[in-house]
Amino acid sequence: MTTTSTKSSHTNLDEVAARTATDVRRVQRKQVWTNRGLLLPAVIFLVLLTQIPFIVTIGYSTMKWNLLYPNDRGFSGLDNYRSALTSGELWPSVVATVLITALAVVLSLLFGLLFAVLLDRKLPGRAIARTLMITPFLVMPAAAALIWKFSMFDTNIGMINWLLRTLGLDTVSWSTNYPLATVVIVLTWQFTPFMMLILLAGLQGQSKEILEAASVDGAGPWRTFTWITLPHLRMYIEIGVLLGTVIILQVFDPIAILTKGTGGTKTLAYLLYERAFIGLDVGQAAAYGVVTVILTIIVATIALKTLFKVFMAGGSR
Repeated sequence: MTTTSTKSSHTNLDEVAARTATDVRRVQRKQVWTNRGLLLPAVIFLVLLTQIPFIVTIGYSTMKWNLLYPNDRGFSGLDNYRSALTSGELWPSVVATVLITALAVVLSLLFGLLFAVLLDRKLPGRAIARTLMITPFLVMPAAAALIWKFSMFDTNIGMINWLLRTLGLDTVSWSTNYPLATVVIVLTWQFTPFMMLILLAGLQGQSKEILEAASVDGAGPWRTFTWITLPHLRMYIEIGVLLGTVIILQVFDPIAILTKGTGGTKTLAYLLYERAFIGLDVGQAAAYGVVTVILTIIVATIALKTLFKVFMAGGSR
C-alpha cells in the first residue's frame, strides 16, 4: 500500500509539473506574440517603405524601357544586368565610391576625434564653440557644396585662391585639377561635426576615477589616451564609422555640383543618376540601382568588419 501511494503521489507531482511547464510556455508564447504585435506596425511601414520599391525596381530592371522610345518597351530578362556589368563604367564607379567614402570617413573621424578631445576640456566659451562646430553638419548638402564651390574654390572670388594670390602663388582650379580632393574636402568639412558629437559623448561618459588613477600611477597624457581613452572610445568609433559610411556611400550633391563626376569622382549614385535622368533609360537605371545596392552592402560589410577587428584588438590590450 505504501509503495502504491508513493507512486501515485509521484505521478501527481509529475502531472502538476508538466501542467505548470505547459502554462509557463503558453504565457511566454503569448508574451512573445504580444511583443511582436507591438512591433508589427513599424515592420509593416518599413516593408512598405523599402522592400516594395526595391521589388518594383527589380521588376523594372528586367525590362527594355527607354523614355526616348516609349513604344519600344518589353521584357529583356537579364540584358540590363549584362550591360551594366560589361559597360566599363560600373567598376570605376565602385572604386571611386570606395575611395571617396574611405577618405572622407577616415579624415572626418580623425578631425572629429581631435575636436572632441579639445572640447572635452574645461575651456572658456566651450558651449559657443561646440555650437559653432556643429553648424556644418546642419547645412544641407547642396547648400554646402555651393558654398564651397563659389566662396572657397572659385578661381576668381574664392577665399582659398585669394589667399594663394596674397602669398604670391598661382591660383588653383580645384574642381578641374583636383576633383577628388575637392569632393573629399567638402565631405570631411560636413561630417567632422557628426563624428565629433559621437566621440564627445564617449569622452564625457568615461570614468574620471580611472583617468586619475592612471595619472597617479605615472601614465602620461599620450599613454593614458592610447591605452585607456582610445579603447574606451572603440564602440563610439564603430558607431561613427558605420553611420558615416552608410550616409557617405549615398552622397550625390557635392559630386553633381562640384565635379559632375569627372576626374575619378563618378560614384555609383552619380552613375545611377546619369542613366536615369540623362540617358532616360529606366531599365538600365533600375539594373544599376540593384547592382549598386548589392555592391554597397558587400563593400560596406567588408570594410567595417576589417576596421572593427583593428579596434577590437586595441580594446583588448
